[in-house]
Amino acid sequence: MADGGAAQRLRRMQERFEPLITRFILGGIFVTGLVAQFVPPVGDAIEGKAYLGGALLSLVGYVLYDAVKDLSSSVRPPAPALVNSGDLAGFVSEAFKARKVEISFLGYTGETLQHELYNRLRALSVNPGQTREVSVRMLVPDFEQPMTVPARVGPDGQHVDDPAFRERLLRRCEEYEGVLSGIADQLNRNGRQVVRCEYRFYPGIPGQKICIFNRVQVLHGFYDLSVRMRLQRTGPEYYDPKGYTTDLNVCSPGTAASDPVVTMWNKHFDDLWALASVPSWRRSAAA
Repeated sequence: MADGGAAQRLRRMQERFEPLITRFILGGIFVTGLVAQFVPPVGDAIEGKAYLGGALLSLVGYVLYDAVKDLSSSVRPPAPALVNSGDLAGFVSEAFKARKVEISFLGYTGETLQHELYNRLRALSVNPGQTREVSVRMLVPDFEQPMTVPARVGPDGQHVDDPAFRERLLRRCEEYEGVLSGIADQLNRNGRQVVRCEYRFYPGIPGQKICIFNRVQVLHGFYDLSVRMRLQRTGPEYYDPKGYTTDLNVCSPGTAASDPVVTMWNKHFDDLWALASVPSWRRSAAA
């Protein structure tokens, strides 16, 4: 959190002082030009000519500076307020431009994000860029416990816990973590980066999908808990939220409204991570 807060403070200081410094420089050029034009000793000292023309030109730049700056801001494409889970690739790629990458996920199985992380981690072995540290934290429901979602669709649409279906999802998450951890081990052996990828379980149903990138950008949405699917055409139906169809609200830093929200989500995730349980496959490996 310290790195994200420092980046936000630096950005705010730049936005605050850049116009002031630029005006000061332009104003200084203007005043120096006028003084050099009308005070011969000053003009002789800096050995310049056509001071008045240069002074007037700098004054024009001074007057137009704010207008040009505002115009540049107005034509810059705004960050999208709502994206689809299929758009995560761009956010992951942007996050991996940092020296220290920290990506946190809370949701169902993490499938949509896992694929993008796999591609980016593979790319690090070829072109590490400036990235030196990567931390990936994935929070998924505790599929080892009875659940109402995901579940089998029973009579009258009732939610019936299905241990076999939960086991299927459990093995999927184990596979995802194994793939990411395998790449992390390879990168760590190279000695150029320090990479950690870990899954943990939170209690409850997968109601929300949250992605936090480098502690400064949050994507948040809600799963459709009424979605049903079949593993086989004539088999039973299951309540099975679809992460790839989930729309996500984008909250980026830089405004008085968004900064507290980003801070809130970071703290919420950190608290859940501290309370989360370690999956059975890792407990077995440690035994």
